[in-house]
Amino acid sequence: MPSMLVIATTAVPDHLRGALSRWTSEVVPGIFVGSVSARVRDQLWQAVTDTVGNGAAVLVYPAPTEQGYAIRTAGTCRRVPADFDGLTLIRMTSSKLKEMQSPS
Repeated sequence: MPSMLVIATTAVPDHLRGALSRWTSEVVPGIFVGSVSARVRDQLWQAVTDTVGNGAAVLVYPAPTEQGYAIRTAGTCRRVPADFDGLTLIRMTSSKLKEMQSPS
């Protein structure tokens, strides 16, 4: 049964955006929304993780959790989902923290 998903991308190759737009709608640049089966969702996510390169991507989809959704991330500069007593919170990787702490 199809369910809604959202994929947010940053600095990914154009051909990946084209592949995602075959199954979803790009509502604003880099944000894809669609309603697909779990199998298609997993195949799309595999395509994202295979080609994200130095960019970043986040997938949000319905799941039987307290929050009602699950999160997956991919890419080199990414935020990492962390389980905190059954809730998914987002933590920044140490390289991102160093960038934020360094004076500009």
